[in-house]
Amino acid sequence: MANAREVLLRIRSVKNIAQVTRALQAVSASKVQKAMQAMYRTRPYATKAWQVLTHIAAQPGRKSLHPLLVERDQVGKALVVLISGDRGLAGAYNANIVRFTIKHFADYHVPVRYITIGRKGRDMMIRRRQDILAEYSNLPAAPAFEDVSAIGRQAVNEFLSGNVDEVYLVYTDFVNMVKQDPKVKKLLPLEIDTGEGRVEAFGDTHAGAEATYIYEPGQEQILDEIVPRFTALQVYQAVMESLASEHAARMVAMKNATENATELSAALQLEYNKARQQAITSEMLDIAGGAEALAKSQ
Repeated sequence: MANAREVLLRIRSVKNIAQVTRALQAVSASKVQKAMQAMYRTRPYATKAWQVLTHIAAQPGRKSLHPLLVERDQVGKALVVLISGDRGLAGAYNANIVRFTIKHFADYHVPVRYITIGRKGRDMMIRRRQDILAEYSNLPAAPAFEDVSAIGRQAVNEFLSGNVDEVYLVYTDFVNMVKQDPKVKKLLPLEIDTGEGRVEAFGDTHAGAEATYIYEPGQEQILDEIVPRFTALQVYQAVMESLASEHAARMVAMKNATENATELSAALQLEYNKARQQAITSEMLDIAGGAEALAKSQ
């Protein structure tokens, strides 16, 4: 058993750690609320963009309207946009999304390149010797669409130039405060026959267009504007989902760390009390033994 001084130093250290984790928990609780609000604010615009794109694309000859809607006959290379965090202390959040990505594309039928968003994911992918095309890190704490749109434009340009034939988006979907699920979506070519996996719509939605719609200035012009922007919007929405998931994971991790530190502090306090009791008992026995020896010598 450690002596009382060593145990007392450990108690102080554990209590200091508990103060830090409690503060990080409070900060993450505040940030996750803001991230959730920002995430939900993007949905009305995303819903309208999805409806317009669906109406246009459901018209006859949609595959000839825009190259981002066309499935290629031969797929030679794929691009994956991986979203992780810039900071740690979030439990297994970053490790889970990287492990999910590696497992999902480990035996993919074509070579895979990566665009990483977040310093932690970038570092993990580099250590695993993955092919990194580009990396984006140190995004603002509350990123705007303009901060993320360049990532979507790069993915679109890589697809249009023929450097890649498929683009996937891997991120952490925010379910609730204690559950965040890794997700993979096919970003390009756009899959518009179903709304599954896309931004959730509010109110009435139209899975297809039964009537013929008239657009000004025209379908082609609208598609040239809407399709790339919708792609960038998907990346932005995924970033906001991942950001909320990261703060929620960090809040839960710091809550667990605080509880563990409190329990450890209580256990160490009991050990300290036992050490002090043993030291006092030993001193009393020494005094009693000395007194008894002194009495016998007289």
